[in-house]
Amino acid sequence: MMHQAIRQTYVGAMRKGRDVARKTGVLEKLEARPTRRNLWLRSLFAIYDFDDLSRLDLPWWTFDAVREVDSFLRARPDARVFEWGSGASTLWLSKRAGQVTSVEHDGEWHQMVQGRLEGVENVTLRHVAMQDAGRVGSRKAGFAGQHFDRYVHAIRDLSGEFDLIVIDGRAREACLREAKARLAPGGIILVDDFKRRRYREAAEQSGLKIRRLDGLAVCLPLPDSTALLSRV
Repeated sequence: MMHQAIRQTYVGAMRKGRDVARKTGVLEKLEARPTRRNLWLRSLFAIYDFDDLSRLDLPWWTFDAVREVDSFLRARPDARVFEWGSGASTLWLSKRAGQVTSVEHDGEWHQMVQGRLEGVENVTLRHVAMQDAGRVGSRKAGFAGQHFDRYVHAIRDLSGEFDLIVIDGRAREACLREAKARLAPGGIILVDDFKRRRYREAAEQSGLKIRRLDGLAVCLPLPDSTALLSRV
């Protein structure tokens, strides 16, 4: 609860700061010179704001990961992407990949994102709700007693392999096990928030090659970590 209260206070402060920055012309100046530093500073005001972050054309990963995935997809304009956890990244991916399937557990968030994706023809956004019973739980606070079996296994409803698989939702360790079996040759798996020990341990146990990209992260005032995993 304390963590949530601090987060809400910080986000509220950034909203007020954005209003001031807009009135004083700071936002305009940052957007006029889109260097990495300026984009990072500008993104701080877009935290938890889908529309603002989408307007900046940024997914919520580290900037090094954004650069690497952008380069990866530029070389594969017909890439097939699967994503656990929808958001601004879904729209960003749609502009760079051939086909994107994104799975979301939160019904209200799914509805909001679906509205923002109206007219985007290469994205399939699915809502797969939590279950009261099952084998796949989440270790995230607030999700005790909830299970994500159908959510994790949603990738099984599709045939074929994926060039890029993004793991940025719930039950990420279980998602990684599913993703490994569906990765196309030369493909990559992105795991966000890689500072969390349970994600690092799952990646280390996967047998995949890990490339950790630490540093400035979109929307965050402190450095973060995103990892790209591939077959050895």
